[in-house]
Amino acid sequence: MKKLFLLFTLVIGITAAANAQSKPAEFKFDKETYDFGKIPLNKPASVEFKFTNIGDQPLILSKVETTCGCTVPEYTQTPVKKGETGTIKVTYNPTGAALPFSKSITITSNAKTTTKVLYIKGETVAASTK
Repeated sequence: MKKLFLLFTLVIGITAAANAQSKPAEFKFDKETYDFGKIPLNKPASVEFKFTNIGDQPLILSKVETTCGCTVPEYTQTPVKKGETGTIKVTYNPTGAALPFSKSITITSNAKTTTKVLYIKGETVAASTK
């Protein structure tokens, strides 16, 4: 009977320890898509995507990639602790013809969801001459 009680206690202890483990890092963005609307050609436009780490572990961004050289990302380089915020600033430099655009920004990190994609869109228009 003592052995059975000890075994039962051991199983309960292991189960409690497994459930007490912390959650991995995870993003929570204020917005995941941004529409610039109409922007003039050859005039850079920027947007800042803010995120909060809702996990227990520090969130580390290892890479932020864009679909073309016309879109340049700047991002938080230091680990983002639980409950803290970080930013990913994206600058779009429209060149060429006046057309609608849609670009993606791919984030690689140690988060539970290791790859996250943000989007920017809008329409370039000919710059007004004055």
